Amino acid sequence: MKTWRSALCVAVLASLAGCGQGEDAASPPDQAPVARSTSPYCPADPGTAPNGEMTAQRISAAQPADDKPRLYEGPVWREGSLYYSDFVLGPQFRSRIQRFTPPDRVETAIINSGSNGLALDPQGRIVAATHDRKELSRYDVTHRSRERIVGQYQNNAFNSPNDLVIAQDGTIYFTDPDFQRSASLGGQDLTRVYRYAAGEVSVVDDSIANPNGIALSPAGDVLYVAGGGDNGVLRAYPLTNGVPGKGVDLTKTSVPDGLAVDCLGNLYLTEHNQRRVRVLSPSGAELASIKVDANITNAAFGGPAMKTLYLTGAGALWSVELNVAGLPY
Repeated sequence: MKTWRSALCVAVLASLAGCGQGEDAASPPDQAPVARSTSPYCPADPGTAPNGEMTAQRISAAQPADDKPRLYEGPVWREGSLYYSDFVLGPQFRSRIQRFTPPDRVETAIINSGSNGLALDPQGRIVAATHDRKELSRYDVTHRSRERIVGQYQNNAFNSPNDLVIAQDGTIYFTDPDFQRSASLGGQDLTRVYRYAAGEVSVVDDSIANPNGIALSPAGDVLYVAGGGDNGVLRAYPLTNGVPGKGVDLTKTSVPDGLAVDCLGNLYLTEHNQRRVRVLSPSGAELASIKVDANITNAAFGGPAMKTLYLTGAGALWSVELNVAGLPY
């Protein structure tokens, strides 16, 4: 049975040989490896990976009450509820954090959050990539308070932090495209992927145009980033003591957005304009696809057994039941 590192080595060798798998390229079936997961979110028996084509169902309770163009983003499952950012496509991209508690309760958890992607820190607190202040922020949803984590690189504000993932040691990896750069003043000369650890910001990659979705493997030894727009890629970086190595492209993709990961290590890559999720093995082989009926942004696992995949998009929230448990953002 293949291990995490052998799966990544397969991808590295394929890349070096110039035979990387394209989005529509034919490839032999690839059985996703069982991860040696150290994630506290994963059960001993995570289940089985999806296969074939599926369709997610809209959650009617989450339909917007107005007709303003908006995106739901950055879903995260926390204490029996799904939190997600809800922002309007207009000046300043005004945003709030909504809380959906199944089966049909929706309420505003944080007003004027300015947030996009959401994550959980090791203490279970919500951390957000925000465009209103161009920073990473931590929220206390009980007291509805907010504190700044970091907001600059080389004494300049970020562009518009978009998505983030947090390792168990507290290291934060995040993407900084320019999609909402106009929300406030300042910005960077390039769009980048960053690492924040021990009070210092460092660059992971500055070669992906508008990097977007970001995730960690369950064992925390591989970082994944999706970006690049129409000519997009899903890239994997091996981590050594939390420091990323050279990235390897696992697959081509069109307008990639957010990422989710199941406890077997499979990747759930949302493709915004294609209105679908591609389920990929850790080596990039396609296992399944999940369709939705509007533009899609991001994905996260939740529910009592962590086997419900929640999807966010253009004013829409969907869910689909799977046979595998996954990570909460």
